[in-house]
Amino acid sequence: MGLYPKALEAVMAGLPWGPNSNAYIVDPVNGSDSNDGKRWSKPLLTLEAAEDLCVTNQNDVVFMVGSPTADNPTASIAWDKSYTHLVGLSSDVYGVGQRCRIVTEAATAATPVITVSGSGCIFKNIQFNQEKATGAASGVAVVTGSRNYFENVFFMAPTSATAASYSLKMSGSENVFNRCTIGQLTNFRSEASYGLWLHGAGAVSRNKFVKCEFLAWAGGTPSVHVHVLVDADIVTVPWVTWFEDCLFHCNYGGGTVMVQAIDDNSTATGHQIVFRGQNLSLGATVVGDALTYMFGPNPDASVSGMLMVTVAES
Repeated sequence: MGLYPKALEAVMAGLPWGPNSNAYIVDPVNGSDSNDGKRWSKPLLTLEAAEDLCVTNQNDVVFMVGSPTADNPTASIAWDKSYTHLVGLSSDVYGVGQRCRIVTEAATAATPVITVSGSGCIFKNIQFNQEKATGAASGVAVVTGSRNYFENVFFMAPTSATAASYSLKMSGSENVFNRCTIGQLTNFRSEASYGLWLHGAGAVSRNKFVKCEFLAWAGGTPSVHVHVLVDADIVTVPWVTWFEDCLFHCNYGGGTVMVQAIDDNSTATGHQIVFRGQNLSLGATVVGDALTYMFGPNPDASVSGMLMVTVAES
């Protein structure tokens, strides 16, 4: 095939590869940022060093080796190079607690962990986590770029339960999240925080979530955490968000059920939140509030099940 080994590995991983592409290896245990990162015997230590070596629009690839040790960046990572990809190499494919981890520690207090402003990027088998202590709002990941693809990515709930903390905040468009986990069941959510936060006056549209899990251990009287917040600053149409075969799960043991799984505050007349396939919600009083712009299959047996109608809670 004429491919050098890492090119072959990239192609086998389902990643694009061009004539100028390079592949870099990150190993948080055995690596050193003084290495070139182009050989398995000479890996880099940190994701930041690898991203710095990548060139935008070149389909460069970063492979991160799974291990008991996380990459602990001391500042927020700016993934600002389009068509630049990140793949974790570990055994826990489609797991929740992937061992290819990028975690900012409490002492660092950098938020968010990563901002993806590049477009056309692929992320697979990676965990992002924020251990900033409670007392200030914090976030795990921000996506402002468009047409990115995330598969088996774990956006953990930040350690901080402070109001306005979030797992994933988005203002980009046409991104796809496949079998991703947003939130978690082990850090108690006691304030008005969010799993997924959709916001922006412009392009936050046509984002797709397929077979994703939205998780929370929430409490309070009533619980004010929500899996999805649609911000009031989304004021223009057309915009639409798709959820397909997703699970919205609140483990409310020791707490209370959430008032709603999805809190829609957009005033954009005619916007659409579409539930396709079999979406399930557990531990919330209602799927969403308000329901006006949320659409699911028609449950009326006398009408075609292919006709989608406004979601009605019983």
